[in-house]
Amino acid sequence: MARDAGLEELMREELGGLPGLSEKAMFGGFAFLLNGNILCGAREDGMLVRLGKSNDGWALELPGVVQMISGGRAMQGWVRADARVYGENALRKRLLDAALSYVQTLQVK
Repeated sequence: MARDAGLEELMREELGGLPGLSEKAMFGGFAFLLNGNILCGAREDGMLVRLGKSNDGWALELPGVVQMISGGRAMQGWVRADARVYGENALRKRLLDAALSYVQTLQVK
């Protein structure tokens, strides 16, 4: 899976300057971590967003958002958004803000 430099830049612009934010190549793409916890990611197949279990229902109702599948298993609390979603500033911001709200509750690694 190839990286999506354009999506990475959109996410970097949205998240830039957050204390505790780091970036790392992972899962065939690029991940953004907050205090050592995965927050979101970018790959050519879309934007990965960590919303937390029971926090992803609203996102899954959006056209272009699906539950993340890893190794054939549905990953509860993780969604993947396609270009229709991450290309819209308001939707991308809503997803990233929701991810931040969840990940900020996790223990620092």
